Amino acid sequence: MSSFQKIIVVGSGIAALSFAKTISENCQVFVMTKKQYSASNSMLAQGGIAAAVSPHDSVEQHVKDTIVAGCDHHDDRTVQEVLRIGKDLVKRLVEEGCPFDKNEAGVPQLAKEGAHATERILHAGGDQTGKTLVQFLKSQLGSHIHLYEHHHVIDLLIDDQTCVGVVWKDERGHVHTMTADAVVLSTGGCGDLYETNTNDSSVTGDGLMMAYRAGAQLVDLEFVQFHPTLLTIAGTAVGLISEAVRGEGAFLEDETGRRIMEGIHPQSDLAPRDIVSRVMFHEQKAGHQTYLNIRNVPHFKTRFPTICALCKKAGIDLTSGRLPVSPGMHFLMGGIKVNEYGETSVPSLFAIGEAACTGLHGANRLASNSLLESLVLGNKAARRIEQLPKPHTTMPHIPMQDVWPVPNISKNKLKQWMTTYAGIVRDENNLKLLLNTLEQVSFQVINVKDITNEQIELSNGWGLAICLVKSALYRTESRGGHYRMDHPERNDALWRGKQIVHEKGDIHIIEKERIDASWNVYS
Repeated sequence: MSSFQKIIVVGSGIAALSFAKTISENCQVFVMTKKQYSASNSMLAQGGIAAAVSPHDSVEQHVKDTIVAGCDHHDDRTVQEVLRIGKDLVKRLVEEGCPFDKNEAGVPQLAKEGAHATERILHAGGDQTGKTLVQFLKSQLGSHIHLYEHHHVIDLLIDDQTCVGVVWKDERGHVHTMTADAVVLSTGGCGDLYETNTNDSSVTGDGLMMAYRAGAQLVDLEFVQFHPTLLTIAGTAVGLISEAVRGEGAFLEDETGRRIMEGIHPQSDLAPRDIVSRVMFHEQKAGHQTYLNIRNVPHFKTRFPTICALCKKAGIDLTSGRLPVSPGMHFLMGGIKVNEYGETSVPSLFAIGEAACTGLHGANRLASNSLLESLVLGNKAARRIEQLPKPHTTMPHIPMQDVWPVPNISKNKLKQWMTTYAGIVRDENNLKLLLNTLEQVSFQVINVKDITNEQIELSNGWGLAICLVKSALYRTESRGGHYRMDHPERNDALWRGKQIVHEKGDIHIIEKERIDASWNVYS
C-alpha cells in the first residue's frame, strides 16, 4: 500500500485519466487543468489505438514496425514492454465495455494506418477514438479523484531538489500554491510552437519547461513529427484528416491527379509520416497543390463523421472526392526524460503522455502508438507510486519563482519563425539564424502576481524553442522527424544510440546505453 497520500496530476488527457483510473483509493488525487478537462490533444485524436490483439498479429511484429518507423532511435526494452502491456490493457478496456467500433462478429474492427504491416488499429465512434476514451476513462474515476478546471499550473515547488507541489493561477489571475507527495506532469507536447499544427491550443510546452526549471532532463527535442494531412483552406489549416482515411484507400495527388507518393516508398501513401510530409513539402515548394483523393473510401460519411463535419464547416464539397491538405506539426517525440515508470531525475516528479520521452517513439512515432503509450505509462506510474515510500514528512514554506522573463515578441511571430526555420526541412544556416534571433530578443521581467497566462505561455514557448533549435543544430544527420538538407542521410557511425540532453542550462550528448537502465530516484 502506498504511503503517498496526496498527488497532483497536471493535465487531463488519456495519460492523466489512465493514472487516475489506476491509482489506489488510499491516495487523494487532484487533477488540475488550465482550461476545461476536454481541452487536450487526447480529445482531438481521430486516429485509433494500436494493439496486437488480432490472432493474425503479434507483439513482435508491432515492435518491428515501431522500430522501423522510428529509425532505430529507441529504447528497445521500453518498446517491447509498452506494446506487450498495452495489448493487455486494451483487451481489458474491451472487457470493461469501452465502446470500440465492432465488426459483424461483434469483435473490435481493426484498421491499418501508416507504417503498420497489418490491421491493428482500434477505433471508436469512427474518427472519435480519443474523445470516446477520455469519456470512458473519466466515467470510471472514483471519489478519491478530484478534477479542477481553470487551474493553470505555472511552476513546480522544489525543496531540497525534490518536487513538493505546484504554483497555479485561478481564473482571476490570483496566485496559489498546493503541496503534494508527488506531482505528475501530463501536459502534452508543444504543438503551439508552429503556425500549422493539429494540437489543442492549450498545448504550449508548459510541462516541459516546468520540469526543466526544476532540474529534469529534456531529450530528443529535435524530433518533431509533422502529420501529412491537415485540411487546408486558403493556406490556413482548419483541422486534421486522420491517417485512417488513407488506411481505407485514400491517396495523395496533385492538381493534375498525379499520385505523388508513387515510386517514393514501398508503402506508398502509408509510408511513415516523416517521409510523406517531406514529399508534400517539396511538392508545394515546386508550386503544386496537394489533395487527398477519397473517392475509393467506402462509406466515408459514416466511417468518418468528425471529418465530414469539419469539411462541411470549411465549405468543402465532398462529392468532388478530393480534400485540400498540407502537413503540420503533430507530435513531439522528445520531452521530459523518464524511466519505465514515468519517473524523472527529480524525486517525486513524474511525467507521462506526450510530455514524457520514454524511448518508445524513437525519431518518428508510429501511427496510433501515442494513445497506447499514454494508457501504459499512466498505469505504470500509478503502480510505481503505490510501491514507493513517502518521500518527505514535513512541508516547510517553499519560495516560488517571483519574476518571469517575457520576450518582447508576439506568439504569432515566434510560431512563424519556428515554422520557417525549424520546420519539416532544416539546415545549418537557417537554424543558426533562428537561434541568434531568439537569443537576441529583448525581454521584460514581470512579477508572477502580474503576469498573464498568455505571457507565461509565451515565456515557456520562447525558452523551449531555444532548446529545440539547439538540438536541431547539434544533430548533424537526418533521422525520422529531424531532416537536415545539409546532412540528408542517417549517420549511424556518429549518431546512432545518442541523445541530445538539456539539463540545468547545459546541453550535452549522452550514449543511450548509459541512460537506458531504470533509476530509482528515492534510493
